[in-house]
Amino acid sequence: MSASGRSETADDLLAALLDGMDAALCAFDAAGVITHWNREAERILGWSAAEAVGRHGFAGWAVRAADAHDVQDRLMAAQDAPGRQVHEFALLTKDGGRVLVRTQSAGVPGADGKPAGVYCAFSEVHAQIDLERSIALSEALMDDASWGVVLVDVDLRPAVVNAHAARAFGSVRTALLGRPLGELLAQGVEELEGALQHVLAEGAPPAPLELWVSVRTPEGVRRRCWRCGFLRLGSPLAEEPVPLGVGLLFQDVTEARQAELDTGQLRFRANQLYRAGRAAAECEDPAEAAAVRLDFALAGFADHALLDLLGVHDVHDSPGGREVHDVPEQTGGPRSARARQRPGLVRSAVSPSGLTLLLPGPGAIPVRYEAGHPALQALDRIGSVRTSAPRGEADPDWARARQWPEGAAHALCTVLRSRGRTLGALTFLRGPSRAAFERADALYAEEVAARVAADLDLAGGRGQ
Repeated sequence: MSASGRSETADDLLAALLDGMDAALCAFDAAGVITHWNREAERILGWSAAEAVGRHGFAGWAVRAADAHDVQDRLMAAQDAPGRQVHEFALLTKDGGRVLVRTQSAGVPGADGKPAGVYCAFSEVHAQIDLERSIALSEALMDDASWGVVLVDVDLRPAVVNAHAARAFGSVRTALLGRPLGELLAQGVEELEGALQHVLAEGAPPAPLELWVSVRTPEGVRRRCWRCGFLRLGSPLAEEPVPLGVGLLFQDVTEARQAELDTGQLRFRANQLYRAGRAAAECEDPAEAAAVRLDFALAGFADHALLDLLGVHDVHDSPGGREVHDVPEQTGGPRSARARQRPGLVRSAVSPSGLTLLLPGPGAIPVRYEAGHPALQALDRIGSVRTSAPRGEADPDWARARQWPEGAAHALCTVLRSRGRTLGALTFLRGPSRAAFERADALYAEEVAARVAADLDLAGGRGQ
């Protein structure tokens, strides 16, 4: 290829590069004559390259006459100053309008190292300010915003995490990057990944979404409620939208939601006690009323209720008191003298199997509870006792050894007391799909037990 051919190719390449730039660009030679003018400059000011190239500065066409000298001096001063110079000018468009632009200009050295001209890149000020705002907003969100911000790539792995989100995950920002969400969350990962995939495919939902998740932290698993907002991220440089991932913004609302759940639970349980009292009042037999109360108590609370009563000669007076205990499993060891003398508890009702409550009579066969059974501990302590199977999972052997249904994983035993006497024990059982009993559950169970005990006492023959 000849020298002239190579020169034409270089000129074509330079023209293509200049016209493809997002910023407007013009260049001046050492005398201030315009040598280059790209398409973005034409778009902003309306002057074509043919109209601009060859003119001496902006005077008489792209700037007011009163400003022309100052603008030219400031632009050309860049060839003698180090680095880039930033200025703001009001330029004229071809149709006579004015536009405020921000310029960055720098000198162009010649082959001999001496100043050979100046190049000037400019853009409309409002567009530049919008860009700066976007950058400032991104930096503020990624620094320490009051919301957690996580940018998730298309593989659903965190790519950027702000300080607030890192604290929510109980880790440092760099340790979270690139890890699957399943390693960060013990529960709720399916719901969160499903929401992220929906956003990638369909776009952001119209309203925030609340998700309950269990976060793995060095201190253990923490159950949290997050109010989440989602933004689909697309590349601004592509002609067609290209997904870059999803922006997840979340706020921890666990305390507020837990308070709402506790209030709703208290309201529901109070309503159940009221309904149970109305239904029990219609029962002629107090023993039937006690069975009705057990059925009402199970709703939303437990899967099974077991009623164990002491025999006629085993009902005893004992000082009142209420304690709630988390029981370490006791399979042996000495029991109190009172426990050794007590023949045992007689299974009188099982709910919700529909069996009628039977009061134990003479010769009734007691349930074969081993020493240290939670029901016996509840009698000894005159309070409530909570226990769970290992790891909170259903263990048929564990349940069978305690004379409970095989699906039981959590138990709450409380004592039946009326007129200062212990009448028996009431046991509530939950399966592995439900949470273990808590102290608030023990208070509710004791309230139910007090009302059932009053019915049983009224049924007659207890301690007579």
